[in-house]
Amino acid sequence: MMGFSAMTEIATRPLRFHWSMSSAGEQQRATKSRSAVTGVPDLDALTAFCRHAEGCGIESLLTAFGFHRPDPLTLAAALAMRTSRIKFMVAVRSGVCSPTLFVQQVNTVAAVSGGRICINVVAGHTPAEQRGYGDFLDHDGRYERTDEFLTICRSFWRREPLISFEGSHYRIENGRLNLPFLDHERSTPEIFLGGNSDEAERLAVKHADCWWRLPDRPEVLAAKSRALAASGTEIGLLMSICVRPTREEAVRDAYAMVADLGETPRTAHRDFRQRSDSVAFRSTYDLADRFDWLTPYMWTGAVATMGAPAVALVGSPEDVAEGILDLKHAGVSQFLFIGWPDLDQMTTFHRDVLPLVRELECRGEREQRKGETA
Repeated sequence: MMGFSAMTEIATRPLRFHWSMSSAGEQQRATKSRSAVTGVPDLDALTAFCRHAEGCGIESLLTAFGFHRPDPLTLAAALAMRTSRIKFMVAVRSGVCSPTLFVQQVNTVAAVSGGRICINVVAGHTPAEQRGYGDFLDHDGRYERTDEFLTICRSFWRREPLISFEGSHYRIENGRLNLPFLDHERSTPEIFLGGNSDEAERLAVKHADCWWRLPDRPEVLAAKSRALAASGTEIGLLMSICVRPTREEAVRDAYAMVADLGETPRTAHRDFRQRSDSVAFRSTYDLADRFDWLTPYMWTGAVATMGAPAVALVGSPEDVAEGILDLKHAGVSQFLFIGWPDLDQMTTFHRDVLPLVRELECRGEREQRKGETA
């Protein structure tokens, strides 16, 4: 892992931006009960979404995991064959398959796509869903198993000749793979580890390039960033975005969207909240209960109807760019967005917000250099 000087260098890098495909082709998907959502992919709609993201300069697209979705790795492989530049951030849960097989699958997608794959490791959020996959561990047990899973995966990606491992959850004897991870920039896939719990933070420091988490107040994120400084692990946020020409229009549209959805989505999310053992999801629901606005531009008002990832940056392009830079100053270096609505917001972000973000980043670097030479 990197030291404090490397963490300082991370803070001077340009911010990186990713997008979720969770609602691609079905914008109100997050408002529905998971049992009411089909997992049949609309490949043409998803391909159009990916190509639009390529045109907007998005770095990677999340293919999420869940019984109500298609398999994320298979979907990423199919979409990689229909696209040319976009990367796919493939969600994986330990316990679902052998780590040896998973590395083989990831390396295969890398080989046929030119390395356009990275990994989003999640431990699961609902015991009932986990049991449907044959997983009966509790929250902390899932993180213990994920530690073993990633330890084995990283051994394969380091190209150790024969992998043997014996733990509480996995036993591997003389494992080998003749297919390496092929990419012109790196020898291992970039690893994003999700969750807001202490266990997730610990595993991110040990295994991941970036700790994906749900938003909180900037002062909370800044404290977490300082705690991670010695390891060099980055912090990234999964959140939504609502940009309109003016702040008044953005706030009006955000509140109107929630009002139009009615009570049914609230019922679905109340039920999910009760069933989930995810610290990230439950703490974000609790946060939304206490605060309507975390900052002048960060709104929690849609969480009760659209779920924990609906903490949103809301405002004009100038507002949202300033909100993004405020979060960067709190230690956040990457963002995974959901747009309201997705395609329109992706275009608006690329055209109106991103240039302002880059301008503010450059201005900050100039001011920092002046301060160092003063």
